[in-house]
Formats: sequence, structure tokens, C-alpha cells
Amino acid sequence: MSRARARQASLVTVVVAAVALLAGCVSMPDTGPVVETQSRGGTSVEQGIYFNPRPPQEGDTRADIVRGFLVAMTATPIQTNTAREFLTKDAAAAWSPDSTVTYAGYPRVAETAAGVSVTLAEPDQLDSQGAWQGALPKSQRTIGFPMSFEQGEWRIDGVPDALIVPETWFARRFRQVSLYYFDPTVGTLVPEPVYVPGGKQLASTLTQALLLGPSDGLDRVVKSFVPPGLTLAPSVSISDGIADIALKGDEGQLSTESIELMMAQLAWTLRQDTRIEALRVSINGDPIPLPGGVSAYRVDGGSQYDPAGFQASPLLYGLRGGLLSSGTGGTLDPVSGPLGSTDLGLRSVGVSLTASTAAGVTADGSRVLMGPVSDTDDTPATTVVSGARDLLRPAWDFADRMWLIDRTAQGAEVSWVVDGKRHVLDVHGVTGARVHSFVVSRDGTRLVAVVRRGSGDELVVSRIAHNRRGRVLWATPARPIFSAADSDLPVRAIAWRNTTNLDILSPFPATKAVVQLRTASVDGSPAAEASSPPVEGSLLGLVGSPAVDEPRYGFNLKALVNLSAAGRRVIPLAADTTAITYVG
Repeated sequence: MSRARARQASLVTVVVAAVALLAGCVSMPDTGPVVETQSRGGTSVEQGIYFNPRPPQEGDTRADIVRGFLVAMTATPIQTNTAREFLTKDAAAAWSPDSTVTYAGYPRVAETAAGVSVTLAEPDQLDSQGAWQGALPKSQRTIGFPMSFEQGEWRIDGVPDALIVPETWFARRFRQVSLYYFDPTVGTLVPEPVYVPGGKQLASTLTQALLLGPSDGLDRVVKSFVPPGLTLAPSVSISDGIADIALKGDEGQLSTESIELMMAQLAWTLRQDTRIEALRVSINGDPIPLPGGVSAYRVDGGSQYDPAGFQASPLLYGLRGGLLSSGTGGTLDPVSGPLGSTDLGLRSVGVSLTASTAAGVTADGSRVLMGPVSDTDDTPATTVVSGARDLLRPAWDFADRMWLIDRTAQGAEVSWVVDGKRHVLDVHGVTGARVHSFVVSRDGTRLVAVVRRGSGDELVVSRIAHNRRGRVLWATPARPIFSAADSDLPVRAIAWRNTTNLDILSPFPATKAVVQLRTASVDGSPAAEASSPPVEGSLLGLVGSPAVDEPRYGFNLKALVNLSAAGRRVIPLAADTTAITYVG
């Protein structure tokens, strides 16, 4: 693994809400960032740590003042009061840190004719909500700090509107969570990963982040039913498992439906704070009438909007003796539908989330056959795609859209199928590329593909925009979220680990009997990146589901390996079983 990647894999990207997150001892500015940093999933948050940086000292040089300013931004609990003491009066009043930059190691500080320059090592940037933005452009890695002599001492006369902090400082204090919005059809929730400080203010931080609405670039991808412009007043209080959320601002016209959808967003977002069992919300002091006339909305409400698929089948599916089969272990039994009744010469299959419909790719990769999974009327399979060159395994989302990638002579062609009609979708960075495999999120908003480059395999993600009727409108340019070039290991297979992270299976070049299992986050941050100990056995593929209670498997021609179980239990496969998958 490269030094940069190894460094990033030890970090957490954070969200620092621009409100009084830390009650009592610390005051926060009225405006400010939701700040993100990065780390492996599961990083613990250090609580009870206190660090009060020293203010400017008499006679400090210009470089001393800038170094002191950088240190002051690492105050714990988080506060910017001390950092502002290093600024001139006007600069302190103007400074509104609405984004975040993290850096590795120690910055290089040098005095110049114009002031002081600071060069950051391997800096990453985060937007005002805490969404991961990737590496800071090289042209922005050296920051100039103009200096002024004020009341006989040097002070900084202008700073970027950002918190500029060591990534290791974040790694000990913050963790990955998700904010929940709806897809444009309002059929499912969509998780957007952010990184927040833990502890007693978690509920307030999550609420404040959700109030900011979706990040830029997500138009027609997600939507929020939390009225824009509302603010938290002043924080979320929790008593006996009930969180009281006092909001202020103009709520507009809140219908019964919009209240229910807003509460579902809040419930899914705040259930990540394990202290909370139910919610109450008021706006400008007036309680919001909750669905069903209840006094509090349970955080397990809104289950019908589960982004992992409401009532999605938990069964495994695959081909056994050429027949579509299903089950819960190593023995899959043929289904009663047409793909399970006759050997149609299939090499891969995909099954809709509710297991009502299945699609199979023929052995030559040129056709897709579709039919019901269960059937008693001898319904024949129908051909929905023909004349393709080399189709990968079909994928399905919650709206019964089937997704396909055909590896044509000109490169990958992405398409989606609804009601038997195929629609080609241009995905810059995927279309025309050498694509090895792909998955689509069950909420229908993300397409993740393994693209083979000259430097190695690369995992890329594109966001899918829809209209309110569910028609696909466009796809954003695919951006890298994981590069195998950093580890020199190719990507053999990918599968969902949960709704925001993926498992990556890679073989070791030196031996066919050992593989490596790694993880990646859909936002491209190194938050979830980690490697498991090498897995013995020549695994050919992965079986994963975004539903966290469903086991994750590796498989070869002879066995399933339960990657979720302690000891990685090996389950023998019935003879001639291939193409194993979950629904979706």
C-alpha cells in the first residue's frame, strides 16, 4: 500500500456542526462548518479529553503566530475562540470556517515578504456539510497568511474560511454515520455518509447536518422533506430515550404526508445515536402533529423506506445444474419459475429485490432472459435483450429497474430495463471503459464499477438522477473511490457490505490459495478502508448484501465461506452450483 493510502486508512473524516455543540464550557460561532475527516470504520471516539491551547504570547514572531493558530484549531472540546485570538480584530470577525482541510504530518511554515506561508502535506478537503471532497488541488496546498502589527503584536490579517487541522487529531474523535434523504420518487431513503464527533452531542450534530440539506451535485439524485432554512434551537435534549428536537424558522406548508416523510428522515438519521428510542419535534415552540396521533415517533419507524430494500428476500440465489435455484445454505433448490424449470444455458443471474422476477444472461453473453421466480402456470421465459456482445450479471434496484453493462468492442455500454424496454445511459468514466464488474445500490442512486486501467484496477462510482416517476435522467461522471494501483492487487470481485460500503476481493499474485478482503466507502473517503487478514482458499467471488443482518460470503466451485462468522465457517456447496448472489 502506498504511503498516502496507508496514511489515509488510519483517519476519520469529521463533521463539526456550526452551532453550540458543546454545551456549557464552550461557545461556538453562529456560522461554521460541518467538518469531516477520515478513518477506518469502527474507530473509537476519545471522550473526556481536554486540550486548551495557549493564546498568543508577547513577542511572538510572525511564524510563531501562524503555528499557534494551527495548534489552536485542535482545541478539545472543539472551539474556535482561542484560534481567533491569533487574528486581527477584523479578520476574527470575518472568519467563518465553513469547510475543513486536513493534512498529514507537520505543515511547513516559512516567513515571506508578504507574511507567512504554510505548505500542507497530502491535504484533503471537505465541504460545509462534511461530505468528502477528496484531495486538495496542488495549487491550493500552500496557503498565504498576510500579517499585520496590531497593538504592538503580530496578528494574522486574513485566513481561509476553513478549519485546517491534522488528520490524526480527527482520527481519535470522530466516526462515520449517514444522513438520510429520499430518492426523487419518494419510494426509498438514500444514505449519504458524513463523519461526526461522538459523545453527548451526537444527536445535535446529526440533526444540524440533516437540516443543511443535500450536498451540491445531488439535484435529482436525492431530495429532503425537512423544510429548508430551519435551525436547531439550541440542541437536542434526550430524556428517558426520547429526543426533543426544537427547531425554529419558516416551516412553510407542512402537510400530513410531508411530516411523515420528514420524521422518517429524522428517525433513520438519529437512530444512529443508541440513546434515542423515539422523537418529538417542535417548530417555533409548536409541537408537530405526528403520524397516527402518537406522542413520539419511534426511531424504528419508516421501515418501508429501508434503503437496503423493504421486504427484500434474504435468500441466496444461483445456478445449480443450469437451473435458477434458491436457499439459505450450501444447497440451493430449483425455483418453480421458467428459469428454474428448464436449463436455458445461463451463466449468471440477477433477481429483483422481492424475488418476484429473475433475469439470466446466456452462456455467450448475448441475451438476457426474464421470467417469474415462482410460477405454477408454465409461463415461458422471455428474451428482453438480444444481440449484445458480453453482458455482465444483471443488477436490480428497488423500483424493479434492471441494470446491465455490455462489454462491447468499443468498451462498456450501460443500460437499464423497465417493462421490457432497454434504455442506454451514458456514464462518463464507465461508458467505453474496460469494466470487469459492477453493482447498483438498492436505492437506485449509485452505480459502482471496477474499471481496468493501465496502472491497475480502479473502483469508480456514479450517481444516478431520476425524475419523480422514476425515469432515469442522467448519470454524474464516475469518480474513483478506490484504486488497486496503491496496493498492486487486482480486484477480482466486489459486493455490498452495507448501504454505504463495499467489500473488495483481491487475489495475491504469488499464490492462488490466498486472497485479500478489503473495504471501500461509496463517497471515496478512506473512512471504511481496511484490510482483513488474508483468507485461505481460492475464492472466486463475493456474495454481499446491504442488509447488515445477512451473512457475507466468499465462494469457489466447492464451498461458501461465511466471512461474517467468527472463524469464517466453510459451507460445502452442492455439486454444479455457480453464479451465487443475493437479490439486487
